[in-house]
Amino acid sequence: MTSYTHGTSGTALLGDTIGANLDRAVATWPDREALVDVPSGRRWTYAQFGADVDQLASALLTAGVVKGDRVGIWAVNCPEWVLVQYATARIGAIMVNINPAYRTHEVEYVLRQAGISLLFASLSHKTSDYRAMVDQVRGKCPQLREVVYIGDPSWDALIARGAPADFEDLSCDDPINIQYTSGTTGFPKGATLSHHNILNNGYFVGELIAYSEQDRVCIPVPFYHCFGMVMGNLAATSHGACIVIPAPSFDPVATLRAVQEERCTSLYGVPTMFIAELNLPDFATYDLSSLRTGIMAGSPCPVEVMKRVVAEMHMAEVSICYGMTETSPVSLQTRMDDDLEHRTGTVGRVLPHVEVKVVDPATGVTQPRGRAGELCTRGYSVMLGYWNEPEKTAEAVDPGRWMHTGDLATMREDGYVEIVGRIKDMIIRGGENIYPREIEEFLYAHPKIADVQVVGVPHERYGEEVLACVIPRDPADPPTLEELRAFCEGRLAHYKVPSGLRILESFPMTVSGKVRKIELRETYGEHSAP
Repeated sequence: MTSYTHGTSGTALLGDTIGANLDRAVATWPDREALVDVPSGRRWTYAQFGADVDQLASALLTAGVVKGDRVGIWAVNCPEWVLVQYATARIGAIMVNINPAYRTHEVEYVLRQAGISLLFASLSHKTSDYRAMVDQVRGKCPQLREVVYIGDPSWDALIARGAPADFEDLSCDDPINIQYTSGTTGFPKGATLSHHNILNNGYFVGELIAYSEQDRVCIPVPFYHCFGMVMGNLAATSHGACIVIPAPSFDPVATLRAVQEERCTSLYGVPTMFIAELNLPDFATYDLSSLRTGIMAGSPCPVEVMKRVVAEMHMAEVSICYGMTETSPVSLQTRMDDDLEHRTGTVGRVLPHVEVKVVDPATGVTQPRGRAGELCTRGYSVMLGYWNEPEKTAEAVDPGRWMHTGDLATMREDGYVEIVGRIKDMIIRGGENIYPREIEEFLYAHPKIADVQVVGVPHERYGEEVLACVIPRDPADPPTLEELRAFCEGRLAHYKVPSGLRILESFPMTVSGKVRKIELRETYGEHSAP
């Protein structure tokens, strides 16, 4: 059997725009809570949320924003972010998500490359003074007409300009969102997504974990990323569920407190977030009994972490999702009744109305089941393209409209898919292909290891060698290389056993919670192997 599968479904794709879908939720559940911001205590019912979205949409029209204009948002998680998301969709403006961690040269690049005419920004975040940074680049961005700061009189002044307006009819295939993918080399690319892309993806992700108007979804992952704004916000509003914002950026204490106080039924996070929550000294004091489900994505979940999430966080129906920004994002997802092995050993099976296949990266031929190759996906979820970059679009999306993910995967006989690594992360040691994830999974079981990342580093004789970067459970008693090698002896093939070890306090991360392996390779590559 070949490594191809498609998601059949008795549930049709939505043909709505995001605005029309929100209208339906407002009409169906006007008095149910739509949005709660725990830090400020502000709350919106669906009726109030719909009214505020329309007021902001009207204000944008008054400010001269028209269909197809790019509106940037450079902000941490807050209610205004969500209002901007739905208000831009309402009028057909294209919202451009800007990573809160960007520095001035990155912000300038996005403002210019997307041609942003109006920018919403936080006033500050951590060490970043956003107003000063915008002032620094504004003169180099001639298309930028107006900047509105959240929590500043400029926000209230914009809202006050709104007058009742008739919103023009839109097509669900209109571009609605540009998300810049975190390029590891060069500048990021702007994945351009339509109403149809992201509304359906959010809806079907929510369907597979049985969302209804009874659910309350705690979202500590960033809105600027698909995980927050699609799998979080759009999955919630398309089912009448409530969006709960625990904090402006991830904070394990604030997250568990929000779950407890708001009686959340669903919690999102990348594995490192769940690890941080489980490792809180007072973790056992939080009442998490309201939880039933949630989503873990971004990177593979260690078995021991999943066991604790299910048992101690009451998330028996937790789901693993796999995807990428360019595919809106989710292509594969585990189901609520999948066993522990499927939730930790695979990233699930294909979503409804989506196709996936595993191909030989060199020839493009579909592989037999069980053989590794590049994972490709096709369907409603594949992006319209990279903004103003047709050549880069053609490199990623082939003439058959298959999106090439760059991930190495195998498809099991039952259609579930295992990700064995990035094509670029694969370690080739003396002609042997080594997949870092396999070694990481094994090392998670070491009693002295809290977290581990494995990377390939240059080696004169073998081409590459295996380096383990470890965060110890007890910083005062880290594992030694000898202990690590002894732990692997006889249990891992000799060429997979790490020859280098680095003890770290933390890993370099993207804002969306993914470990920057390229940085680990660059930082520790020269002096790793003994």
